[in-house]
Amino acid sequence: RMPASIPEADRRHRASAAFSLSFLSLAFSITAFSSSHWCEGTRKVAKPFCKGDSKGELCIRFNSPDGNSSQAVQYIWETGDDKFVERNFHAGIWYSCEEMINEEGEKCRSFISLTPTSDRGVLWLSIVAELLYIILLLSGNILMSVEIFYYSSVIDGLKINAFSAVVTVLAGLLGMVAHMMYTTVFQMTVNLGPEDWRPHTWDYGWSYGLAWTSFACCMAAAVTTINKYTKTILEFKHKRKKLERSFKIQYSFPDH
Repeated sequence: RMPASIPEADRRHRASAAFSLSFLSLAFSITAFSSSHWCEGTRKVAKPFCKGDSKGELCIRFNSPDGNSSQAVQYIWETGDDKFVERNFHAGIWYSCEEMINEEGEKCRSFISLTPTSDRGVLWLSIVAELLYIILLLSGNILMSVEIFYYSSVIDGLKINAFSAVVTVLAGLLGMVAHMMYTTVFQMTVNLGPEDWRPHTWDYGWSYGLAWTSFACCMAAAVTTINKYTKTILEFKHKRKKLERSFKIQYSFPDH
């Protein structure tokens, strides 16, 4: 069994830092993956015709008997009057939701059904990559926790450390690819999606930022883990050279 050249406190401190970053990355990725706020914005929705005692602020007051005909609607739009209302919407990997007119709550529909047929394959690849990203992050967390709380020797800790570094780096690469693919799919859906969904204005939401924050934490955890592994190896090499020099001095005698 080789002696531990790095102080125990320093080794555990680095392992704890890597585990904390990896755990944050896992928590952020699960939160972002399950939310529907990757993108947020507004939709310009035509006001419906007023019914009964409805107020005219969020509906069109039109008293003609053929008020619901397409000709009447076309005439109203051509007058240049403000017959539209802006409604907030938010979309994620799974759902897209928007505010309802004259009612409380939101109306949600599957984002997959809104995606153009030609881009659904890319969206499914993005979903699979996100799931693999979460699975690899979870595996890295388990390995790092094993390294912190249980290992029989420094060599065993190094083996676990190396494997967790590889897993975390792979997770980060998958996460980056998944986020970029979803970004591409959303932009294509904005341009080619259903007309009754296309946003008037939009921007990336807090879930999108959280997903990239998860990626940043993942890569920071990988760098910390690799740094710990490299420093341990260099310390071992330095210690071995010192031992070899001491043995040479101890057992070198004059020829006579």
